[in-house]
Amino acid sequence: MIPAALIKFSAVLFCLGGITDGSDVTQTPLLWTNESQSATMNCSHTKDDNHNQMYWYQQLPGQNMKLIVFTTTYSAHQYEKGFSEEKFPAEKNNAQTGSLTVKKLQPEDSGVYFCAVSQHSDASD
Repeated sequence: MIPAALIKFSAVLFCLGGITDGSDVTQTPLLWTNESQSATMNCSHTKDDNHNQMYWYQQLPGQNMKLIVFTTTYSAHQYEKGFSEEKFPAEKNNAQTGSLTVKKLQPEDSGVYFCAVSQHSDASD
């Protein structure tokens, strides 16, 4: 199971929660914030420094999971169509940690947010 963070709209509060399963990747466990505020999710792992690629996904109710952004420690972040750095700024300053912020929270941002890590591979041979 992939660790996840949940942003849920209830009245004027957003709930950001994480699911952990004892794996090498963990996320922010729980965060409450108001509508129009920002919510920042942190992700970390205990794998080696070669696992320096981080992926952030969003799953809205009744929809499939969508990749928001791909981040690394060695290149610019790559945002998928429909997602912007202005709304979803991400940070990746070292191999073990990263974060994703959802700015100006609205009810339509309610959903599950996942972090995943991957090892860099070179297929140039």
